[in-house]
Amino acid sequence: MQEDKKMTEQTQEEQKAYYTAKPKLGGGKPSKLRQQFARGMTYFLVIAASILFYFALLRFTNISDLTRKIAEVLKPVIYGCVVAYLLNPIVKQTDKYLLPVLEKTMKNKKRAEKLSRGTGIFLALLIMVVVVITLFNLLIPELYRSILKLAYNLPGQMNLLVRKVSEIQLDDSTTGKLLKTGITEGTQMFQKWIRTDLLSRANAVMSNLTVGVFNILNEIFKFLVGVIISVYLLSGKETFAKQSKKAVYSIFPFRQANLILHITTKSNEIFGGFIIGKVIDSAIIGVLCFIGLSVLKMPYAILVSVIVGTTNVIPFFGPYIGAIPSAFLIMLEDPMKGLYFIIFILVLQQFDGNILGPKILGDSTGLSAFWVVVSILLGGGMFGFVGMIMGVPTFAVLYYIADMWIKGRLEKKELPLDSNYYDMKSYVDDSGQYFHEEGKKGLHLEADGKDKKDSKMEE
Repeated sequence: MQEDKKMTEQTQEEQKAYYTAKPKLGGGKPSKLRQQFARGMTYFLVIAASILFYFALLRFTNISDLTRKIAEVLKPVIYGCVVAYLLNPIVKQTDKYLLPVLEKTMKNKKRAEKLSRGTGIFLALLIMVVVVITLFNLLIPELYRSILKLAYNLPGQMNLLVRKVSEIQLDDSTTGKLLKTGITEGTQMFQKWIRTDLLSRANAVMSNLTVGVFNILNEIFKFLVGVIISVYLLSGKETFAKQSKKAVYSIFPFRQANLILHITTKSNEIFGGFIIGKVIDSAIIGVLCFIGLSVLKMPYAILVSVIVGTTNVIPFFGPYIGAIPSAFLIMLEDPMKGLYFIIFILVLQQFDGNILGPKILGDSTGLSAFWVVVSILLGGGMFGFVGMIMGVPTFAVLYYIADMWIKGRLEKKELPLDSNYYDMKSYVDDSGQYFHEEGKKGLHLEADGKDKKDSKMEE
């Protein structure tokens, strides 16, 4: 019995390693008849795709509206998928520790699996509810008081700031006169903006308050439906995975199917590591920010901590997005405290970027700082706040696919895979042989993809 169990576990590990390992691209050549048929089908598909693309451009507005409507209808399902993805690590850990205990005490293996899965889902939902209720009890009263205090004090503080700026004494030089004129015109424009645009927008917001409350209640209802959907997703995730895998093998050739499964596994690894790690990292930063602001006796401690913790989810730009308005709010209360807050945030973000972030996230995306900035700008410009968060892992998956394709092409050409070999002193001759200027050293590539020095070259 134990030997059969060990054989089953070994088989499962081999299958897991098979899909985890990077599949090799390329393979056997099809027959000439199949090549001609494939070429004809390619021409047909290109022409058909061009016609469909042309009509899609003509009906782009209708297609966009239909897509938006479908997304709105399926929003509970989207919420359910997000909740299930975030709660899945808790369910997996529960199964990991509870299932072996239940299998020893219960004869029916399926009943033990159902009991373990039900316990894991219940525990995950309980943790989510406790966290949400705790955050609401801690944040909502303090946020309400901070916003109320801000609404009462902001007009007086702004008038005081304008008065102090207007009282600045400058010399009679040309530069002084220009500065004085600029300050005067700037304060006048600012006061005009407060009286006209700000008040009119506030009135518009108040008039649409009823609609906003209805929309919030509607989103809450959709989220609750999504939580119910997440329960079904978590309870039957293995079934959904098997069905998806079966569909992939039925639709695609085996080589392409294995490639798709590998990319799916890698995408799950990248997205899971980044999103869950970033949520934990931002929560810790928010708590540390609140503790630091409370010790320094800063105003709006809860409000500022929520802003800093929430925007910290955005890589690279997040700390600055949250720190700038927070520093402005504190400076209106006390300019010196605003300066202390800026120093504190710089120290906190250095701790996050150099110590806490690498410990939690590690190298989950594999992207350099340049590509992180590009992905944030591109995702934020196209999809807003959600795009700024999801742009990094999405770009990381695309980067991984491109890197895998490039390395596959290099393997076929028997060239080195590491970028360090392609410096200014290296080249490839017309026959496809790699050379390096220092000592004319060449490299060949073995079938397994490892670099190997040619035995004819110098050591």
